Amino acid sequence: MIFRRRPRVTGVVSASSENGNTHLSLAFLRTALNALPMGVIVVDDNGKEWWRNRAAHNQADAQTDGESIEKVLQQMGQSALRGRSDAQQVTVDGAPPRTLEVKALPMINGGAIIVMEDITEQFLTDKVRTDFVANISHELKTPVGALSVLAETIAAESEEEGGNPDLVPLARRMVLESHRVSHIIDDLLELASIEFRGSERYVVMGIVSLVNEAVARAQPRADRNGVNIKTEFVDSDISLRGDDRQLVSAISNLVENAVKYSEKGDTVIVRVTSDPENATIEVIDEGIGISAEHLDRVFERFYRVDQARSRDTGGTGLGLAIVRHVLNNHGGEVNVRSTEGEGSTFTLTIPKFLG
Repeated sequence: MIFRRRPRVTGVVSASSENGNTHLSLAFLRTALNALPMGVIVVDDNGKEWWRNRAAHNQADAQTDGESIEKVLQQMGQSALRGRSDAQQVTVDGAPPRTLEVKALPMINGGAIIVMEDITEQFLTDKVRTDFVANISHELKTPVGALSVLAETIAAESEEEGGNPDLVPLARRMVLESHRVSHIIDDLLELASIEFRGSERYVVMGIVSLVNEAVARAQPRADRNGVNIKTEFVDSDISLRGDDRQLVSAISNLVENAVKYSEKGDTVIVRVTSDPENATIEVIDEGIGISAEHLDRVFERFYRVDQARSRDTGGTGLGLAIVRHVLNNHGGEVNVRSTEGEGSTFTLTIPKFLG
């Protein structure tokens, strides 16, 4: 693919409409696009850069190592020319460093368009918020752990001869609640890590080992609840490129969630299929299901469909938010369809590694 930076163009070219009544000046379009604060690059169907607006020139020229951003643009342009939309965040060096959100989209009649938006301020604001959550969570882990140990000690001493048996249920409740808070803190730390972890440890992995590891994490809970987990690899010859820890976390969150809301004797199915571009992982349960009014909000942080039941099952309200962020980090998506009283199907769609 040829992807060379095109020099600034000032010439005027006109294109006529089919009825001949309207003449659209390309110079007028260039003027309009040059007024936009985000960078715009147009690539023709042969992969050659046709034009870029003033903001795109400025964003690329602002960094010391111009080759790195051009390499990213070339890779994303190639992806768009194959008909796949792509999006990623790119940090470019300079004074000061900037964070760009780059999106590449295929055009209907061939070619592609790449849009670059400077999101540095938003990125820094989100990072401050995430760092705050992570720091507070770290500080909370020690006292919560100490409270759990104290509660367990009180319960043990109360159960001994001469102890106060009336304290036992209270102490046991303290232990359970401290464990619940500890799980929330762990999920907050994981979510904070996932939101801002880059691609520095991305590796190529087989989907079979990925799914098997995720299922193994959920198996102890399934055994305790009397729920069966069945894996179906309709297509097993699939490779993905990404953070294996994040992807295992996302899949295991869905499997554990399915197990949590299933009844004894139910079966949870984890099915893997694919198309030429994407791998699909479905987690199917026969549980209580989700009513239609809640489906649009289940991926929000701390959102719970049933507050009472979630508390009984130990839910933190963060598992599905973690899944969504992992899929966003990998250019994929997660969807859910559900019928109340019949079960739910969560579907992960992840771009395959095509070599």
